[in-house]
Amino acid sequence: MAGTQGWCDVSVRGISRLAWALATGGVALTAGITALVITNRGSIHSLAAINPTEVVMSLTFGVVGGLIASRQQRNPVGWLFLFMALVMGLGGVGAQYARLAAITDPGLPGASWALWIYFWIEGLVYPAGAATLTLLLIPDGHLPSRRWRPVVPLAVIATVFIAVVLGALGSSPLQGPDNRPQLPNPAGIPVLESLSQGPFGVLWFGGYAFLVLAAVAPLVRLRHARGEERAQLKWIAFVIVVTAAITAVDVVGSLVAPQSVLNSPEALVLINVVGFGIALPVAIGVAVLKHRLYDIDVFISRTLVYGSLAVFITAVYVGIAVGIGTLVGSGGKPNLALSILATAIVAVGFQPVRERVQKVANRLVYGNRATPYEVLSEFSGRVAETYAADEVLPRMARVLQEGTGAESATVWLRGSAELRPAATYPAGMGASQSLPMSNGTLPATLEATQAVEVRHQGELLGALSVNKRRGETLTPIEEKLVDDLAHQAGLVLKNVGLSADLQARLDDLRASRQRLVSAQDMERRRLERNLHDGAQQHLVALKVKLGLAEILLSRDPAKAAATLEQLKGDADEALETLRDLARGIYPPLLADKGLVVALESQARKATVPVRVEAEGVERYTQDVEATVYFCVLEALQNVQKYAGASQVVVRLDARADPATLTFEVEDDGTGFDTATTRTGAGLTNMNDRVDALGGTVHVISHPGAGTRVSGELRVREPVPATP
Repeated sequence: MAGTQGWCDVSVRGISRLAWALATGGVALTAGITALVITNRGSIHSLAAINPTEVVMSLTFGVVGGLIASRQQRNPVGWLFLFMALVMGLGGVGAQYARLAAITDPGLPGASWALWIYFWIEGLVYPAGAATLTLLLIPDGHLPSRRWRPVVPLAVIATVFIAVVLGALGSSPLQGPDNRPQLPNPAGIPVLESLSQGPFGVLWFGGYAFLVLAAVAPLVRLRHARGEERAQLKWIAFVIVVTAAITAVDVVGSLVAPQSVLNSPEALVLINVVGFGIALPVAIGVAVLKHRLYDIDVFISRTLVYGSLAVFITAVYVGIAVGIGTLVGSGGKPNLALSILATAIVAVGFQPVRERVQKVANRLVYGNRATPYEVLSEFSGRVAETYAADEVLPRMARVLQEGTGAESATVWLRGSAELRPAATYPAGMGASQSLPMSNGTLPATLEATQAVEVRHQGELLGALSVNKRRGETLTPIEEKLVDDLAHQAGLVLKNVGLSADLQARLDDLRASRQRLVSAQDMERRRLERNLHDGAQQHLVALKVKLGLAEILLSRDPAKAAATLEQLKGDADEALETLRDLARGIYPPLLADKGLVVALESQARKATVPVRVEAEGVERYTQDVEATVYFCVLEALQNVQKYAGASQVVVRLDARADPATLTFEVEDDGTGFDTATTRTGAGLTNMNDRVDALGGTVHVISHPGAGTRVSGELRVREPVPATP
């Protein structure tokens, strides 16, 4: 196993090093492009000639791809990023070297082959290549569902035709980023020229269809995603939507105003660089690596608000200053009055528009959080259905979290001297420990963005707390929602408390009834044991002596008369024992004289000679003395009934440890096999008695070797030794 683990560690490190080596290659290609651009600066007259997208993508995709591939080696997204970084870097180097060899320094060789590399290799990335696969596989490296499987082979086929057939092997002239230089294809096949104008030429446009379809995949995932996956996809969907929106604005602007800046090559380059070269790889990296996922909500909300405000201001100004100016015949010249009117309208309408846009943005971003009072109204209607704490309190925490957009919300209940968390949403994200209270106020250690007391008729019942994400605070509307929910929660927590108190009292009543039944049952068993171990033992002895007296009547009448006289005393003693049991008290001799005297008295009544040996024995509590007394009587009774012994020794010893009393009943009878003999009622009673006081009973017996029954009881707590 150790060898396997070591091999795995080496393999992981090797793959990580490979990822960073490829990322370094992308960075090196970026540096190469930059160096060639500087060398070609004299022949570069526009930004399009540099093609900054290639420079930026080879850098950003290389770095982000290295991070993803080194940390999540099984996720193909990181390796696709590295592939795109190398491909874009090679394409950029090829384009700039072709410019160098064909324009800047025409004497250098390899211009056609360098431009050939640029002309077709980027087709492996877009429109239907690695870019499409990446959008389909983010963020976890799997397709959204099985229905998307056919898209992958079709995109690969389209990429092969676009990059290889129409690009690398086509006979069309090669062109640089700004259509310079233009060189013949050194690997062109003339027959493919006619094909590129026919059905295969449609693949150029079909490739973009695959790219658009792949861009929709994260949006489809977002609809069904939950939790962390939803936060991951929000980043990606945000960048895709914003980039698509900017691209749409550019297209519409170029159609409406062909001479405007929106239709300039610089605008297209800027969109590609920012959208596809920076924003998209960074967003995918954040999503895949799960770094600060939940900051995206605030970012999206503010982007929507300020973007909409910018559109509003621009539309008002253009509509008034340009539209009305054209109608009044200003000839396109600045009109001070119209400019002042546009500024006034913007100033008056800015705040109402901002509030309305903020509301719409919140609804788009937060869902029901944008209308907290709808959620509160729904909660008020449902809370009347039940006051069970396990239902209403979690629902309250959820409403509080969703209505405020907090990271977590907690409902607290007041105890005797502490505030304890009763429900948290989402589960496991809030506090889990009770906090001490003083003077009937909320604890100072209650760390939350906002905490509000919950009272009912002036009595503090609990609190509501919310924790916003870092850097966020509650808006006035959210603060009002928390306060209103706290007012409604007062009656709810009061009813929850009453229900809990009632349930606790019912539990106490049920437990007390169980204790009464148990006590009655224990008392019944105690009387049964006492009758069995005490009075019954006397009666057994009487029966045996009566049988002996019957035999003596014919053999020795005098001795028989003495035995009968003794039987009268034994009968009186048995009667007294029964009376004591009927009164539920100790045997009188045991209560008056103690354990040793009571056992010696019982030993004299036995039909078998019994010797009592006691060392270090004192007076103990009633339960201890009764337990030892009746256990010894039970053992003696068993000896007389079953053992056939000639003598019995009863030992009591407390010398080794004054806090422990041991007892032992040993006979020299027939014995028995403890492994095969079923335990009778006598031994069961002994075990019950001793076990009730935390003691133990042991039985040692062998056939023909007698029996020894011993037990051990703690009679008091041990006295600690004096140092």
